[in-house]
Amino acid sequence: MAEFKETPTTNSDLELVSFVTSHCDRWRDHRYTNYEQKWDEYERIYYGIWSDQDKTRESERSRIVAPAMRQAVENKCAEIMEATTGRGSYFDIDDDIADQQKADAEVLKRKLHEDLKKDKAIKVWKDVNKTAEIFGTGIAELLVKEVTEYVPATRPMPGQDVAAIGVEEKKRISVQPKAIHPRNFLADPNSESIEGGLGVAIEEYVNLFKIVEGIEQGIYRKVNVQPEYVDTRLEPEQLSTSFKDDKVRVLRYYGLVPREYLEQLENDGAEVVDLFPEDSAADKYSDLVEAIIVIANGNQLLKAERSPYMMKDRPIVVYRPETVPGRFWGVGTVEKGYNMQKAIDAQLRSHLDSLALTTAPMMAADATRLPRGANYQVRPGKTLLVNGNPNEVLFPFKFGNTDPANYQTAQEFERMLLQATGTLDSAALTQSASTRDGMGMSLAMSSIVKKNKQALVNFQEDFLIPFIEKTAYRYMQFDPENYPVQDFKFVVSSSLGMVAREYEQQQFIGLLQTLGPQSPIVPLVLKGIIQSSSLENREELAAALEQMSQPDPQAQQMQMAQMQAQIALIQSQANAFQGQAVESQANAQESQAKAQKAMVEAELMPEKVKTDLVRNISANLPTDAGDKEFEKRAKIAELILKEREIMSKEAMVTRQMRQQ
Repeated sequence: MAEFKETPTTNSDLELVSFVTSHCDRWRDHRYTNYEQKWDEYERIYYGIWSDQDKTRESERSRIVAPAMRQAVENKCAEIMEATTGRGSYFDIDDDIADQQKADAEVLKRKLHEDLKKDKAIKVWKDVNKTAEIFGTGIAELLVKEVTEYVPATRPMPGQDVAAIGVEEKKRISVQPKAIHPRNFLADPNSESIEGGLGVAIEEYVNLFKIVEGIEQGIYRKVNVQPEYVDTRLEPEQLSTSFKDDKVRVLRYYGLVPREYLEQLENDGAEVVDLFPEDSAADKYSDLVEAIIVIANGNQLLKAERSPYMMKDRPIVVYRPETVPGRFWGVGTVEKGYNMQKAIDAQLRSHLDSLALTTAPMMAADATRLPRGANYQVRPGKTLLVNGNPNEVLFPFKFGNTDPANYQTAQEFERMLLQATGTLDSAALTQSASTRDGMGMSLAMSSIVKKNKQALVNFQEDFLIPFIEKTAYRYMQFDPENYPVQDFKFVVSSSLGMVAREYEQQQFIGLLQTLGPQSPIVPLVLKGIIQSSSLENREELAAALEQMSQPDPQAQQMQMAQMQAQIALIQSQANAFQGQAVESQANAQESQAKAQKAMVEAELMPEKVKTDLVRNISANLPTDAGDKEFEKRAKIAELILKEREIMSKEAMVTRQMRQQ
């Protein structure tokens, strides 16, 4: 049993506790008056819990809660989480341009990814995102702890050839994120941000053994803490009965407090000296310092110290899907679609109440002819006793018919809810795309992609980047060996959501179909498809594709040699063709000369025939015949010529007839 001397309560303790609790009480009253009841109803709508407070009319009997709002919230959360964490690496680090060692930023990035994975940061982001969509505001608290990890290990036994098998303890600094319910969070209503107000506070019930453990480890002051359960509104969910044993109400305050209170605590509880008169409005706000205050059960001071963080920031990160100027609390999906959800529930409940009257059999009876005390509720197999003819005493009837248009109206209200919340309905999207001739899908997707992109940017700027920065700063401060202190700039490496990504993939595939396999744009399109996919080995595929697109020196040399050989072959073929052309030209000239010779010979042939005829006629004439013999031969030759002329004309006519 641990024994310790209780820390005495001083005037400084009371002043500090009063300063913190008085402000937190006013902040709590403001939150409860303006938001608490609406948050309770938003929670019931999301989880499908019926309450008598949610009746749309007094005669309402049905208790159904339509799941339309849950679908809208889950679609919104899924799109944001897919866009930020669906591709593995969700942030990057921009190193200083003047820094010559770029590897330190990459090492820090990998180490931070590893530690965030150990501390289940993505799960906390999911819870914060869902809480923000339901209540309008999601909160995460960053707790710095030193944790002990147990890993399997083997150690050689001294003097033996065997090794001992066991576990090894390792200490590491852990920045553990914790999702905080809006009911457990208090903020200064005069500020729109975490850092801009007087302070913020988290109040919740903590297990008693955690407080005792903190006292034994020196984290908390030595005070006699007793379990106390007085406020059921601090429970993170609506329960019919709450567990009340071993609970301590703890208030963790991160904000500004008067410097004099902390200084007096450090000086062993000396009397507090006010710097301003008691009637001055600036009495409590004259000299403030950033501090961490932990109070148990509303009056016991467990911890009071100046903020230990080197960046002087508060370990709280908040996300609001939609901000309202001048207001800290944001607007979520449930609040946007609240009216349509109430309309859907009213329509469905009216439809079911009507079914109860039109489907369940009812009976009208003559009370004067019924036995006294008889039960005439209708059920299968029951025997009804009457005095007289049953057709005259009993008459079954029902109140009309249920209008089927009620259900169709509820579907139209659901479409309006999805429209109000900016979420996706696959059935409505398909119908919209099919009614617009090819361009419908692009028109239907454009609005959804733009709205999801807007929500993604808001999540990055409002929550994710501050979360990564604050986590890295705490690792740099409390674990400088693994996280060197440098001025890094963290950039969120998110992408489009699943819907936009699938649509982008279809566009890339359509572009590939219009390009040939040898097109230089094909590697770029393939790289875009791989980078926008959700494949686990996406980085390896992208690196392999990049390597394939890089030119190989040996391949370049071989390709150059092949090109030179091909050029030489083409040149030789051109020379051969040129020689063949010269030879063909000479042959053509020779053929032309032969043709001209043949034409000349053809033209001279009749003259030659005549010359030969004259020579033949005059040859071998007798010396004594004289002119008579010559004339005789000339007439014979003339007849032969005429005969040949006639034969040639007949042959010509025959050829013409054949050609026709």
